Amino acid sequence: MKRLFDIIVSLIGLIVLSPLFIVIAIIIATTSPGGVFFRGVRIGQNGKPFRIFKFRSMVKDAEGNGKWNVGDNDDRITPIGHFLRNTKIDELPQLINVLIGDMSFVGPRPELQYYVDMYRDNEKKILDLKPGITDWASITNFDQFEVFTKAQDPDEAYLKYIRPLKLQLQLYYRENNSFFSDIKILLWTVYKIISRTEKLPKDIAQITSLYDRQGKEGVSI
Repeated sequence: MKRLFDIIVSLIGLIVLSPLFIVIAIIIATTSPGGVFFRGVRIGQNGKPFRIFKFRSMVKDAEGNGKWNVGDNDDRITPIGHFLRNTKIDELPQLINVLIGDMSFVGPRPELQYYVDMYRDNEKKILDLKPGITDWASITNFDQFEVFTKAQDPDEAYLKYIRPLKLQLQLYYRENNSFFSDIKILLWTVYKIISRTEKLPKDIAQITSLYDRQGKEGVSI
């Protein structure tokens, strides 16, 4: 059922959003060199690498080079890139990944090999699942770019403040996922985008609250 849902909804989404895609593509192509899409390598289900589709929001070949995480003040971001990243429009081409089967609408966000290599044995279970466009961690860290913008070292901020809770929530999803929980996550994602609220579902709020009380250290799920 989940795969059928992914195929049907991603296909409809690509058709409906095609006029927006064309406009964004023209703006990207005419305002900075480097192509329309960013095709970085991410790690998918069972550790299989794939190339993710995103609208390019940074200068060509910007990813990596010792800087993996990006704040809004990063000079690698293109003029239109600030808008694309802040509105999450840069993520929309991942509908292509969903349609071809690399990703699902809901699942742990696909990670760089650099961070997958840091997984502990219990965290490797996350790779059992197909990665997704959104998950509980994405909703909880919806404005993580603000953390990166304020941080002197965004990569250090990711490792210290974002990643530990992200892993907890992804492990929680692995143990508690269902088609209906996926629908819940999708609805919460839309709600977050529209309202920009800090509110979270009760179970997710409990996990984040416990994480905060324990000083942002690893908490066993």
